[in-house]
Amino acid sequence: MKVLVVVSGNHGRVAPFVAEQAEALRQAGCDVELFKVEGHGASGYLRNLHRLKDAIGQFQPDVLHAHYGLCGLLCTLQHRVPVVVTYHGSDINDSRVLPLSRMAMRRAAHNIFVSERTKEIAVRHSSSVNKRSSVIPCGINLGDFPIVDRIEARQRMGLLSNGRYVLFAGAFDNAVKNATLAKAACALLPDVLLLELKGYNRNEVAMLMNAVDALLMTSHSEGSPQVIKEAMACGCPIVSVDVGDVAEMIDGADAGIITASTAEALAAALTPFLDHPRRTNGRKVIMGRNLDNSAVAQRLITLYSSL
Repeated sequence: MKVLVVVSGNHGRVAPFVAEQAEALRQAGCDVELFKVEGHGASGYLRNLHRLKDAIGQFQPDVLHAHYGLCGLLCTLQHRVPVVVTYHGSDINDSRVLPLSRMAMRRAAHNIFVSERTKEIAVRHSSSVNKRSSVIPCGINLGDFPIVDRIEARQRMGLLSNGRYVLFAGAFDNAVKNATLAKAACALLPDVLLLELKGYNRNEVAMLMNAVDALLMTSHSEGSPQVIKEAMACGCPIVSVDVGDVAEMIDGADAGIITASTAEALAAALTPFLDHPRRTNGRKVIMGRNLDNSAVAQRLITLYSSL
């Protein structure tokens, strides 16, 4: 099966979770090529239509798999190849982008949502879209996120063996991640250092997740955040506001705590992990839910074949 994966190329690289999913499809036997959309806004994306049609003519794919609503809308403007679109959250939660995503949903052969919450928002009042939709969270490569001894991980990352560390689930300058609330929560706790998740490679991210006492998520909105699955794979405790599918991910596990969006509530939830450091059973949960990329790839191939 030949799959043309269509994704934004505006940041100079393909989002890691898209690249890893594409590689998992290759490992499962698919012939996969990437088409990078260049441009900003709806008009910028639509200017890629001629390039996309040329790529389709040369590669002759069986299916187009677009990531994010604007890429999906672009793909549905051709009629030769069925289109599958994955919506990752920002294309649903942003009220300016949602109407364009809904246009893509109506035209696509199938729509994938990464969480039940985003699907509920997207398909509200649209039974036809609901019938052509699935919830398939992006997977992770478990091999990239091993469980490492906490002290060893701290040594590798140059952290104090007796330090109290909380890893923020994103970059401080990303407004959606709401670093202000995270900083306020950690300011209520003695001797706690809040680490920014920015500028690290894959291996370093895994080491940080093994080294810290907990991961903290305070985002205003999310889809199905990869960082939560990655932290679970490393056995890292999680404290989060109720956002995206985080509550679903850690439901029935000892992987973390969902709490109110106040500094006081977050600080209280972090305290047990800081006072008594431990690892969680998150990796077992991720494996049990078939969220390794190889398992997700098999679900996608079944979907492609049905089209």
